Amino acid sequence: MIDKATDFRSDRIGSALRDENPTVMRRLDAGFAVIGDVQFLPGYSILLTDEPGVERLSDLPRPRRLAYLADMDRLGEAVERACRAADPAFRRVNLEILGNQDAFLHAHVWPRFDWEPEHLVRKPVWLYPPDHWRDERYALGPRHDAIRAAITAELDALR
Repeated sequence: MIDKATDFRSDRIGSALRDENPTVMRRLDAGFAVIGDVQFLPGYSILLTDEPGVERLSDLPRPRRLAYLADMDRLGEAVERACRAADPAFRRVNLEILGNQDAFLHAHVWPRFDWEPEHLVRKPVWLYPPDHWRDERYALGPRHDAIRAAITAELDALR
């Protein structure tokens, strides 16, 4: 059971600001590039806003909004470069700002691969079965250190 009082997932942005979020790869200009909790598509990353209380992109003043979108572009390109180098079956990157489940501004960066099931490869990742979101075999772990390091290196190269 997760202790909500001490688990970084109960306050992802606050824990990132306090340097207590272990998924943070880099602080960017308007947010934090983090590796996703699930890795059924290796390299899945998220851009968190660095402003607690911001729920949607339109909550930011235009300069911060543009900085956030520039960070999203940078993270997307970093994931693309790292995944292309790591897996010849890399296909593309999908970028999404949804906010349907978590009420804070965040953008999903999903790498897509040719080895994905035919019935899912051209569909939104949200159609993957529920076990992909909860099963330990897809959870972020040490086996993802190489792709995480590669994404971080690409973020630094794109600075």
